[in-house]
Amino acid sequence: MVRTVFEKPDAIALVAEVFRELGYEGASMSEITARTKLSKGSLYHFFPGGKEDMAAEIMAHIDSWFVTEMFQPLEEGEPRAAILNMWETTDSYFRSGRRVCLIGAFALDETRDRFSSAIRSYFHRWIEALAGALKRAGLPRLEARALAEEAVVGIQGALTLARALGDETIFGRMLERLKKRVEAALVR
Repeated sequence: MVRTVFEKPDAIALVAEVFRELGYEGASMSEITARTKLSKGSLYHFFPGGKEDMAAEIMAHIDSWFVTEMFQPLEEGEPRAAILNMWETTDSYFRSGRRVCLIGAFALDETRDRFSSAIRSYFHRWIEALAGALKRAGLPRLEARALAEEAVVGIQGALTLARALGDETIFGRMLERLKKRVEAALVR
């Protein structure tokens, strides 16, 4: 039975989960239609450029969410509160390690070359937004940048390891260690 979708965001969310599960290369149109219950006609209506258009729209949607929920608060908000919120937002978005970072996954396969600008922009903005908040909270610029990079690397690595080992508790433990590491740096 074909599922009725009335809004493009509904289709974006459904297709994103297929890409998370199968990767870009593994998500054939037949797999996408089977797993989303959307007809090919519906998919091409929302994504006239096919699978590449789907991936671009999904990455833009993810980026927009992160800009609103995490990057702007880090860039504009009270730094310590924004950093604290980042840990909670990260845990919630990645479902405590049960949800793969799709942009991170795209960075690891052939998709990286197709969407290199969007992938770089996402990770660069996260690191820079966190580094800026750390700097405003009192850390020297180079230390803030290094710690921000360490945090994003730790989050992404924890997501990968949690998925590889089938143990999402790894993600929670790493988030807690990273949070403590950042808090300790801000106390000095």
